[in-house]
Amino acid sequence: MKCLLVFILCLFTSPLFSQKQDTLRVLPEIVIRSYESDRPLLEVPASVGLVLNADLARFSNTSIVSAVNTLPGIRMEERSPGSYRFSIRGSSLRSPFGVRNVKVYWNELPVTDAGGNTYLNQFDANAIDQIEIIKGPGSSLYGSGTGGVILLKSPKPARQKKLTGGWLGGSYGQNNYQMVLQTGKENSAHYLGYQHQQSDGYRAQTRMVRDQFTSTHRFAISDQEQLEAAIFYTDLYYQTPGGLTQAEYDANPQQARTGSAFQPSAVEANAGVSLKSFYTGISNQYQLTPQIHNRTGVYGNFVQFENPSVRNYERRSEQNLGVRSVTDFTFNWGDWQAKLIGGGELTSGFSPIKNYQNQQGFPGSLLSDDEVNLLQYNLFGQGEFTKKNWILTGGLSVNWVGYQLLALSNDPVLQQEVSYDPIVTPRVAVLKKINEVFSVHGNISWGFAPPTLAEVIPSDGIFNTSLKAEKGMQIEVGTRGYFLHRKFFVDAVLYHFALDQTIVVRRAEDGADYFVNAGATDQNGIELLLHWQPSINSSVFSNFKVWTGVTVNDYQFVDYIKGSDFYGGNAVTGVPAQILTGGLDMGFRKGFYWHLTMNYTSSLPLNDANSVFAKSYTLLGSRLGYKSSFIAGMPINFFVGGDNLLDQAYSLGNDLNAFGGRYFNAAAGRNYYAGIQFDLSLTRSR
Repeated sequence: MKCLLVFILCLFTSPLFSQKQDTLRVLPEIVIRSYESDRPLLEVPASVGLVLNADLARFSNTSIVSAVNTLPGIRMEERSPGSYRFSIRGSSLRSPFGVRNVKVYWNELPVTDAGGNTYLNQFDANAIDQIEIIKGPGSSLYGSGTGGVILLKSPKPARQKKLTGGWLGGSYGQNNYQMVLQTGKENSAHYLGYQHQQSDGYRAQTRMVRDQFTSTHRFAISDQEQLEAAIFYTDLYYQTPGGLTQAEYDANPQQARTGSAFQPSAVEANAGVSLKSFYTGISNQYQLTPQIHNRTGVYGNFVQFENPSVRNYERRSEQNLGVRSVTDFTFNWGDWQAKLIGGGELTSGFSPIKNYQNQQGFPGSLLSDDEVNLLQYNLFGQGEFTKKNWILTGGLSVNWVGYQLLALSNDPVLQQEVSYDPIVTPRVAVLKKINEVFSVHGNISWGFAPPTLAEVIPSDGIFNTSLKAEKGMQIEVGTRGYFLHRKFFVDAVLYHFALDQTIVVRRAEDGADYFVNAGATDQNGIELLLHWQPSINSSVFSNFKVWTGVTVNDYQFVDYIKGSDFYGGNAVTGVPAQILTGGLDMGFRKGFYWHLTMNYTSSLPLNDANSVFAKSYTLLGSRLGYKSSFIAGMPINFFVGGDNLLDQAYSLGNDLNAFGGRYFNAAAGRNYYAGIQFDLSLTRSR
């Protein structure tokens, strides 16, 4: 960390940043929405990871995992096809599966339910156009959570008639295809998409099938008002193979979890997840005056969830309704330009949960019948003040979460409640633009993360009212900018995050999950992203780019005691000490292009005692393609590629603190894919 600090200070004083701007190399700035900023990345006083459509196109279109994992500080895991975990600065410690302690928005409306869980596997990669990832607590504007915020953006419908389609096939029965129709007029635009994905999987019991329909619409009602509607329906099924012991993993990583005298194997139990989800959101934007703007949206999500496992058969019908409203007021205050933001967000949920005996993938005798009511809300405000090259930001929010359980199968019926007192979570940030191509920033933010519903009522079925909310404070300093006539781009960050009442997962002898508070953790990190994109004046190359990302983590438990064991000073479970990514992107004048990507991940502890570690691994991926318009009015993109070309044996999505040493979920070996995409204009030429 000292070395990187010296490096940053050298950059601050380097004459490289004082060179005149080369107008031939000025790239279009992407507008960042994080913290309602509506600014270029150089003017955002926060650490934000950005995945653009071009980044997704470096890989196959089967998932966003590889593209997201190119970002420093981000680690997305796939325990089996369709089963995701998302970690921002080590936040997956409390997520044996699914996405928790990370708030997710789709087109600026929440997707995270009232219980704090997000089904990120609802989304097909082809239905995502851009991802913004806020690293660290985002509570000051986005409600409870210490693990960060994900802002997903769907493709923006174009005001033209266009048909887009594609197909991809690959190893292990991979078969994807999609079709999109876009149409629009002067005051409206519409996007209708269908995506299908299926795979047999690398391991036994890892078949996956997903169908998704996506529909987005924009209407310009007047010069001051715009209405947007977004809908998706997902039908997803994926099998779950279960974790392997070290011996099983070494002998045959493709096998599923074996059975015992007390439990069936994953194959015998037909273990898997069936998820049907319908989501709809409507947003209205209104410019009340030239200085006052409001965006209000309502949303609803209905999920049918079924999970036959080696323990039982769970069925849930989750219903969530919510509203989010944000009003901003811009004005001049002396020499300062000011922007005040105020608003709130409320989500209400209801979920009947039934557990049955699992009879080879079918429900048997009823074991439990519960109903859960959920409610969470947050009120927030933020002030942003700009003067010349200074940007000052201050914000805070008040957050509340409550759960109510009605155990209908108890005799008599049992009612239990748990709520977490309102907590104020402020954030203060400052940014200084050194010149037009270079800035430095720092911020202090507080986070509040109550247990999610899946942690209050884990798979052991016991309503845990003693689990405490996590609270944390993050201090961050960073710099980003261009140098050498914008050929180089650097984004460097140092941070310290002190987290109290850290929630960690435990597993019982029968494989059930439960959660405990593990005291405090100290989390220190370095994140560095560097791009080199020189000017191209060649008859061979059209573009050339080399990039690298560096993540260094120093995460430790502080005062964690389990029974008679003291884990203070141990490395935090599931967090690698170093991650190094890099890549090469080349475009050729004749229409060919080539992407090469590398990812090195160091070893990581698999249990809190640090007695078992997953080995380090290096992944290499490549995609070669050819774009052509040899058919008039229909550009075509042919491509072939491969992942894990070094054929590394690794586990992407370990089961932390697993009972019986079942830590490992083997990822696919060397695999290949090929595909085609086309873009057909349906507008009649005159």
